Amino acid sequence: KGFLKLSLVSVPVKAYTANNTDEEIRLNQLHQECHGRVRYKKVCESHGELKSEDIVSGYEYTKDQYVVIDDEELSKVRAKSDKSVNLDGFVAPERIDSVYLAGRTYYLLPDGAAGNRPYALLVRGMAEANVVAIAQVVIAGREQLVQLRPVDGMLVMSVLNYPKKVRASTTYRDELPDEKPTKNELALANTLIGASTLTEFDFASYKDAYVENLNKLIQLKVEGREIVQAPDAEEPKILNLMEAHRPWHLTRSER
Repeated sequence: KGFLKLSLVSVPVKAYTANNTDEEIRLNQLHQECHGRVRYKKVCESHGELKSEDIVSGYEYTKDQYVVIDDEELSKVRAKSDKSVNLDGFVAPERIDSVYLAGRTYYLLPDGAAGNRPYALLVRGMAEANVVAIAQVVIAGREQLVQLRPVDGMLVMSVLNYPKKVRASTTYRDELPDEKPTKNELALANTLIGASTLTEFDFASYKDAYVENLNKLIQLKVEGREIVQAPDAEEPKILNLMEAHRPWHLTRSER
């Protein structure tokens, strides 16, 4: 719980994570012979096994040389536990490339009757103006950059990577081939794209095949049934775009 702050306006909000970890399947490491759980012990090369109170954090600034950072010092550089989402302002959605999305998303909802109307006004205003908000919020002791956007009448807050944490696309520009498609090739590409455009798209129809197959495997193992190797998909044959659509551009003589 916290507050959504814009200038002198504060809206009480509560956040729910959108990331559903219940769908993940976690495998444990076992001893090959007895299937006992593998446990991890923290060991010092000089003093053997250590207790938690014997361990400190450090940074290797040069080979085998460390500077120790204790919790009190670390707390001085951490952001204060401010439960506020501080809006810096609004920008057009295309100003924030999806490459910066960090993969953590939250649903923000009004917290109590006092926040209902200003929350609804903000969501409606952002939707009509077709803008998203850039904000900063403290999560787990670290100040995070986030994007807020209106979706189905509510605010969705997505954590963003800071620009320095994302490699620029120019890093790989030299690997791009210097190709200049012809008009015929572009026409064929447009035809292919047009023919493959989905008139009806149901995002919910996509399933995590790895999780589904792993669930099936676990069930088969529990039931003591035989595991059959699934057939590998054939490697696709790489064709030139013009060759792939050759029947469409035969000359009169070839026909």
